[in-house]
Amino acid sequence: MQFKGTDAYIATEEMQVAVNAAVRLERPLLVKGEPGTGKTELARQVARALGLPMIEWHIKSTTKAQQGLYEYDAVSRLRDSQLGDARVHDVKNYIRKGKLWQAFEATGKVVLLIDEIDKADIEFPNDLLQELDRMEFHVYETGETVVARQRPIVIITSNNEKELPDAFLRRCFFHFIRFPDADTLRAIVEMHYPGLKGALVTAALTRFFEIRETPGLKKKPSTSEVLDWLRLLMAEDLSPEDLRREGGAALPPLHGALLKTEQDLALFERLMFLNRGRGQ
Repeated sequence: MQFKGTDAYIATEEMQVAVNAAVRLERPLLVKGEPGTGKTELARQVARALGLPMIEWHIKSTTKAQQGLYEYDAVSRLRDSQLGDARVHDVKNYIRKGKLWQAFEATGKVVLLIDEIDKADIEFPNDLLQELDRMEFHVYETGETVVARQRPIVIITSNNEKELPDAFLRRCFFHFIRFPDADTLRAIVEMHYPGLKGALVTAALTRFFEIRETPGLKKKPSTSEVLDWLRLLMAEDLSPEDLRREGGAALPPLHGALLKTEQDLALFERLMFLNRGRGQ
């Protein structure tokens, strides 16, 4: 199995090496990077490129590691016992399989995405160490041990909101998705919007990188946001001249696609005011 990207996803050589190394080592691939740089999409494109089914586990702040294994619905069993339901005699009727269980029992190899692991409690990664390492877990209510039929390809994403434990990091192959350079970003734009006028792309990307490099910016616009912005520019039929008209410190047209905090909006408004004061 070799991942080389797809016709819908540009994978750098460094990314391809990381994915293929994790698959070869049978280790989870931990992917970090700015929000909007394609971490989740990478997992989907790996599944697509390798022709494998995908199971997605999206983590929230309230998610517990146990939910990935299974959940025992004791409340439903108690209710059924009060109603005299015959189902109550088999505890398996009240076991809900989690995403790891689904991946472990799959008849063939699958890609398991554990998305945004850093959203959960700090103990969440530690609680999955044994299961991801040994590829098995015990179901206490039934006394059975669930063992993976085939080791899934595990891809874990993180936005770096919390530090992950060293013991967890040691078990992963790590890849950081760097923000694409101008040439790579242009290739990504061409993939999403083939045939888009080169002059508009050049002006838009020049303006985009000026915004990203503005000192003091709280949230830098991401790859997904520049794609949204370009889509709006096309819908409004704006020209390259519309993007250059006001100069580097001005708010760009449809800036709400790029600037997502009031602090960043205020920063550009201050820069505009200062430029006007200098007679620019």
